[in-house]
Amino acid sequence: MNHTNTISGDSTDRVDGRDKVTGTAKYTAEIPLPNLVYGVLVGSTIAKGVIKKIDTSAAEKAAGVISVITHKNSTKLFGLKKSKTAKKLDLGLRVFHSKDIVFNGQPIALVVADRLEQAQYAASLVKCTYEQAPHTTDFGTHLDQARPSSSKWLSDTKRGDVTAWSNAPFKVDQAYTTPQEVHNPMEMHSTTAIWEGDEKLTVYDKNHAVQDIRDTLAKALKLEKEQVVVNSEFIGGGFGSGLRVWPHTFAAIIAAKMLKRPVKVSVTRPQMFTMTGYRPATAQKVSIGATKDGKIVGIKHEAIGQTSEYEEFAESVTGITKMLYACPNLETNYKVLPLTYSTPIWMRAPGEATGSFALETAMDELAYSLNMDPVQLRKKNYAETHPDDNKPWSSNHLTECLIKAARQFDWEARKPEPRSSSDRDWWVGTGMAVGSWGAWRAPATARAVLDSKGNLLIQSATSDMGPGTSTTMVKIASDASGIPMGKIRFELGKSNLPPSPGQGGSVTVASVGSAVYDICTEIKQKLLDIAVETLGETYKEAKIEDVFLINGKMGIKGKPASLVTFADLMEKKNITEVEATKTSSSGEEGGKYAFYSFGAHFAEVYVHKYTGAVRVTRFVSCVDAGRIMNNKTASSQISGAVVMGIGMALMEEQHMDHQHGRLVANDFAGYHIPVQADVPNIEVIFVDKADPYLNKMGAKGLGEIGLIGAAAAIGNAVFHATGKRVRNLPITPDKLI
Repeated sequence: MNHTNTISGDSTDRVDGRDKVTGTAKYTAEIPLPNLVYGVLVGSTIAKGVIKKIDTSAAEKAAGVISVITHKNSTKLFGLKKSKTAKKLDLGLRVFHSKDIVFNGQPIALVVADRLEQAQYAASLVKCTYEQAPHTTDFGTHLDQARPSSSKWLSDTKRGDVTAWSNAPFKVDQAYTTPQEVHNPMEMHSTTAIWEGDEKLTVYDKNHAVQDIRDTLAKALKLEKEQVVVNSEFIGGGFGSGLRVWPHTFAAIIAAKMLKRPVKVSVTRPQMFTMTGYRPATAQKVSIGATKDGKIVGIKHEAIGQTSEYEEFAESVTGITKMLYACPNLETNYKVLPLTYSTPIWMRAPGEATGSFALETAMDELAYSLNMDPVQLRKKNYAETHPDDNKPWSSNHLTECLIKAARQFDWEARKPEPRSSSDRDWWVGTGMAVGSWGAWRAPATARAVLDSKGNLLIQSATSDMGPGTSTTMVKIASDASGIPMGKIRFELGKSNLPPSPGQGGSVTVASVGSAVYDICTEIKQKLLDIAVETLGETYKEAKIEDVFLINGKMGIKGKPASLVTFADLMEKKNITEVEATKTSSSGEEGGKYAFYSFGAHFAEVYVHKYTGAVRVTRFVSCVDAGRIMNNKTASSQISGAVVMGIGMALMEEQHMDHQHGRLVANDFAGYHIPVQADVPNIEVIFVDKADPYLNKMGAKGLGEIGLIGAAAAIGNAVFHATGKRVRNLPITPDKLI
């Protein structure tokens, strides 16, 4: 059986594992509510144009149908009235606000019935005629129509002599493409909306940013944030798809308002391909020049990313090139190409996953041009400081990642020549690549309540879409407070809890974990204050760092007589619990250092000599993500990212029928992802050295870093096996035979 080996320290089981495997945990579509009815969306069958006539009469007469909502009878949400479509990524598609069609599969009607099956049947009875308009869906043939992004946080870069690469004695100048990829988490998106009058909205919604979703809904509905509550406690995967409001959510809210009862709208698997985002296709060109000893003298990285015609989505495809290698001369350029699709959205390691494929493939090509070991080429160009602004790294153990992973992989035994190794009918190849991801920290707040029996409740409005957030936060709290994990509960996934960032960008542990760490210190301080006030001299000179909690008691290091139970302390203050709220954010160090996580990936592949079939047979990843909070969940994160890298490299590709502007595949029969047989033994190694500046735990983000460079490592291994360089993902057999 395929499995993951983790080379590092201790591990902790998931605190919510039993609830998940026994079905006690309720996911969004499973929340039982009284008086609930079901909505099913009907999608457009054209890519662009206007609705001429929509006939809902047959659907309205079907058994159990309560209402059929279209642009003709829909309540218009206040915040969406001003325009038919968005100009920027804010409120999204104005569902049921217009007869205009802007992508194939766009919701044109919502059928609401007493039972789901009734709504599904009635939805099939809705008929629509259109006046079609020309659409543009072919990314590859319209690259000349790309334009600069309007995003304020993405900027092109020019550093030094931008022509330096072209004058170098050794150079690579190649184009690379990556296709659309679809998130497709196990749990599909669903929303249940409940109105209390016109001023209070409660939403159960599959997302991993409850307060961001709340803020968007409040803006759309012209309500105060306090009037909207968003719940998303358990999430069956997201990969970025739950970071914004999608059309089905607005549809549920509209229907619930019109019908004055709870309405649930769940997205089908085919609708997941059209309504809930995807990783945009890219076309990239990377030009690198180097001296004969492998020192890079210049890089140029140009990229075009796909977006929709009705709002702009942009991501940092060239960002990794700006900082990964020491290079005095650099030029990057990023543009967007609007097409007749729904809007893309962030997908695990957005920008860097696709950008690293181009950059790290080009680096492998440069290594072969130089007749140089790819590992040594990367060591040669290690950046001692951030190349853009010369800020020192908060920590950077990329070289150690390379050394550890290469040793574990036995890289030195490799014969560098392509087609130098075979096993019967299979060519055998090995390849490697590296990656980086910003280690960010956002403000986060935690509330804690400690009762007299020693039970500690911690609350924060963060999310857990699968990495084990609850487990990690309970472990951080236990380490910081001394209270056993079994006595700690972490509550999350509700927008009315203390504010925190959504789960995306690998910020959760560094941000929310810091708040959890600080709130435990605050609870100890409150206990100490009570002891000073009620018990006197023994505690007066004590410092907070000397306070410890153990077995329901507080004590001072070096003073055995200081031990006092929580119950006795609280009784003296005439209280039954101690409560505190604490906000944690980065300090001045945030502007002094460059914060990044790093990783090195090594892959072995077998490529069949006659069929071109590719099998990944071994994979080693070494990651520098600061101090690892929990090896069990952390290694699961990295191995899961590697599996996504296998899909990105060899399988995943969204196909479009350009004549009709319609997806060719909208299920797992046509859109391929890795299954168990495709996944090899994955060995995960952690450097596990604390970052001294990002937070008190020393942790850096690791959700993204396991994917960045993984596809390039596999692609480089395929070249080593076959001698054929595939620059257009995915690497399918037809490209190798």
